Amino acid sequence: MNALHTGAVDPGPPQGGVQVLDDVAAFFRRYIAFPTEHAFTAVALWAAHTHAPGCFYVTPRLVLDSAEPGSGKTRVLELLNLLCRYPEMTISASTAALFRLINDKPRTILFDEIDAIFNPKNGGNFEDLRALLNAGYKRGATIARCVGDAKTMAVQRFPVFSPAALAGLAGNMPSTILTRAVVVHMRRRKRSEHVEPFREKLAEREAEPIRESLAAWVADVAHVLAAAEPVMPAGVVDRPAEVWEALLAVADAAGGHWPGDARAACEHFALTTATPPTLGTRLLADLRTVFNGRDRVATAEILAALVDMEGAPWGEIKGKPLDSRVLAELLARYRVSPLVFKNDQDKATRGYTAFPKGENVGLADAWDRYLPALQRNERNERNHAGQDRYGNVTASVTDVTGEDQVTDASVTVTASVTALTRQVTPVTPVTPSSGPRRPRSGEGAAA
Repeated sequence: MNALHTGAVDPGPPQGGVQVLDDVAAFFRRYIAFPTEHAFTAVALWAAHTHAPGCFYVTPRLVLDSAEPGSGKTRVLELLNLLCRYPEMTISASTAALFRLINDKPRTILFDEIDAIFNPKNGGNFEDLRALLNAGYKRGATIARCVGDAKTMAVQRFPVFSPAALAGLAGNMPSTILTRAVVVHMRRRKRSEHVEPFREKLAEREAEPIRESLAAWVADVAHVLAAAEPVMPAGVVDRPAEVWEALLAVADAAGGHWPGDARAACEHFALTTATPPTLGTRLLADLRTVFNGRDRVATAEILAALVDMEGAPWGEIKGKPLDSRVLAELLARYRVSPLVFKNDQDKATRGYTAFPKGENVGLADAWDRYLPALQRNERNERNHAGQDRYGNVTASVTDVTGEDQVTDASVTVTASVTALTRQVTPVTPVTPSSGPRRPRSGEGAAA
């Protein structure tokens, strides 16, 4: 049953934002054991933002997923149903019904068992629902549909901007929704974790004053929220910054410990436990591991290393191990293509390079654009190949040519250079030191 939360109850004396949000978080703590403290912060702020969605350009999606049923996803939706503005909790509402519900008023959609809808094995047509959830993420978004019979057919633009929380088993949620969401990976409680039993009537009575205080406080600071331009934590940019803007604005308006807690939660969800990679970005990340600072690797070596990676999907792609054709197809979208170059034995080899050549932008470009920066210890390990902090090759390399001819331009060969000395750099004479000579490695100490 959906509670009708319209603000008709007197919320009592005004309360500060800190106390209001603390009460919301405490209400969740009574019935939910989130896997991280940051989830209490994120969900409390998300519930608050539903009371003033018109103040924000973006309303982030809240996704609750889990590996197994019985992990508390539905319970979170039930609690949000008691705290959000105009909640509409549903399991299998049609897209047409959702169009009309949102068109009536800016409802908060609480969609349970969403994995059953987006599961490709069920053969359902979910593109309209995905479009609604994606477009409804931004204020002013509409979706045009034809309405009426054949004689009175007309195009109607349905406004679809509305908050939405989605719960379901992990693995089937479209990536276009996940990138617009705060994603909380739920887990079953440990035996040592205890929560209060949920009784809807009792919980509804207890939630009512919390909800009304929340609505009253948000209304009081609506002008502040509408003008807010919250500062993001370092590294949170682009889409993640959009997702978190409304939540950080609510936290800043509350003050106290909430701005700091909100930014810690933002870093946790946007940087530390970011959305699982797509197949393409997983391939780029694994290739960066295979290259390990090198500027070129043969295709045969790449395929062998990828297929041998424990836990990686490359051992079975389209029913068989990853091959050179599929590898090229996956990388083509990033404008990365195979080239011919000389290997360590000075033989022409087909493979991939980190550096660009012609229309091929090189893997370093794709790593820079689509992968997070390497951590400090990873940078130190891989920086020996002339790479920047993103793993990108900074040296200018021009020793790759077409299929028919391979030229090694890294070395200028003169007449006096033989095959054995071709790669040897002349040794600069050492100026004698006035002090005692330090023993070389392998020499004994002076007697």
